Amino acid sequence: MTDTASDKKLANFRRSIDNIDAALIHMLAERFRITQAVGEFKAQNELPPADPSREQTQIQRLRTLAEAADLDPEFSEKFIRFVIDEVIRHHRRARGE
Repeated sequence: MTDTASDKKLANFRRSIDNIDAALIHMLAERFRITQAVGEFKAQNELPPADPSREQTQIQRLRTLAEAADLDPEFSEKFIRFVIDEVIRHHRRARGE
């Protein structure tokens, strides 16, 4: 493969990665808009900011999805745990904690 062809191929890969990264950011932003509403609901109804049972169910569900998608389930769990921890932080802030 010539340098020009390999440069073009690499540029195409990078464009695809950039598009995926943008989609991930938009999806995360939407997820956090919804979880912010959940946090406000929980605060208004004096519900705890964390729901360990729900969290564990979600983690297991996403591990299963990761395995089916040929993605490392350990990575997926770390990622969703990071997101969940951030959501709980927002929920605590909504409660004034």
